[in-house]
Amino acid sequence: MRATYHHLTLSAAIPRRLEADPDALVRAVEELHEARMLWLARAEEYAAQRRAEKRAGRRAAANPRPWWLRSWWEGPNRAWYEAPFRHPPLRLPEYVRRQNAILDGADLPGCPACGDERPPVSNSSGHGWVELCRGCAWVLAPCPCGQRHRVVPDTPINWTGIWRRAHMSDDGTPNPHWPAV
Repeated sequence: MRATYHHLTLSAAIPRRLEADPDALVRAVEELHEARMLWLARAEEYAAQRRAEKRAGRRAAANPRPWWLRSWWEGPNRAWYEAPFRHPPLRLPEYVRRQNAILDGADLPGCPACGDERPPVSNSSGHGWVELCRGCAWVLAPCPCGQRHRVVPDTPINWTGIWRRAHMSDDGTPNPHWPAV
């Protein structure tokens, strides 16, 4: 939710003062709606497939589970919970299409979330290293210990500041002084 909110404020250029551009909310809702329609269609397909599998006697769901059923902690996108500003730069519908293609077995280039093909960045887990996508902090290679670790952002971000759109200026452009504001 936090990363999605941050993404929508940037992609729809929602200004800090909403009265400066009330149509920004319409742009954000349209992007969210388009992504939701793609997700709902895929979720309905999955539900029908699972019902058929259960009727055939297969009770256990296939692994890995679809991207929308993973909890934030078990998924490789858990950095977005800790640092909601480190999300894929793709529009939400493009992200959903990319995740659905991967679920279908497509071998897409670059990061599974955003497609960034730059070398990963290493992040210390305290006793090992985790490889993160430079573009969105998706976990490309987990810690060798096999445990999931918290991904701590370089700059601590206050969620209240993101909610109030402190990262945006009054005209809907990103605030160049954020997060120091």
